[in-house]
Amino acid sequence: MAGVRAQIRTGDGRALPHAVLTVTDADGARVLRAEADGDGAVRSEEALPPGPYTVVATALGYAPEAVTAQAPSSGRAELGTLVLARQEDAAELPPPGVWTIDPGHSRVAATAQHLGISSVQGRFTDFGGRVEIAGEPEESLVEAVIRAESIDTGNALRDRHIRSADFLNVAEYPEITYQATGVERTARQDRWTVRGRLAMHGLVRDVPLDLHYLGTGPDPWGGERAAFRATAELRRHDFAMTYNQVVAAGIAAIGTTLKVELDIQAVRGESLPEG
Repeated sequence: MAGVRAQIRTGDGRALPHAVLTVTDADGARVLRAEADGDGAVRSEEALPPGPYTVVATALGYAPEAVTAQAPSSGRAELGTLVLARQEDAAELPPPGVWTIDPGHSRVAATAQHLGISSVQGRFTDFGGRVEIAGEPEESLVEAVIRAESIDTGNALRDRHIRSADFLNVAEYPEITYQATGVERTARQDRWTVRGRLAMHGLVRDVPLDLHYLGTGPDPWGGERAAFRATAELRRHDFAMTYNQVVAAGIAAIGTTLKVELDIQAVRGESLPEG
């Protein structure tokens, strides 16, 4: 089967979701532009005619990486892994103003341990929010709303259970919200701690986010985008989600903690562009 395959990652091996891969031919004409998925993988079904090409990978906050490649006669080009380095001159935070979260280029995911030996990951597909960068960065604000029923773990039966009263109880608590009223600097220039309150399952708890600001850059629609990656750890019991099953040897079927991972692109302004 023809097509182009590549992986785009950081120097420490982390995937770069929504990085862009551009391929030009020997005459400098662009023949392919493809966006990486949430795992940093590019899987384009567009075959490249045999010959030499220049491949450029780009991502917000990272220096572009260019390599040469030879497309075989089979039409299937395996470009391997392209590693992007962080831009050393990235600012501490985006310019002041309102930045609107773009759900189509963002990811909200949570991972729970399963049977003590593996894990299950789910993601929310319906969410939105805004980031307001203040003149004094420490006074910046974050507001986000997630539709609880949009949880997707790749298994319909499991998703129905998570939506039930045993877990999210989406019938009674349809929204998950997060509000932050300030950020704190850390020892690293591009890392911050976001102090905020998470409302879920009828309860509100303090939940800090470890925030990694990845930088800003232009988008294809004439706007400006900022990219962030954030992580947090939640205890299910803090939100009265205590359902569990114990299997052989006293092992709980579901872990008591959740690892939350956010990959966020935000567009400068009060609204998202069309397209």
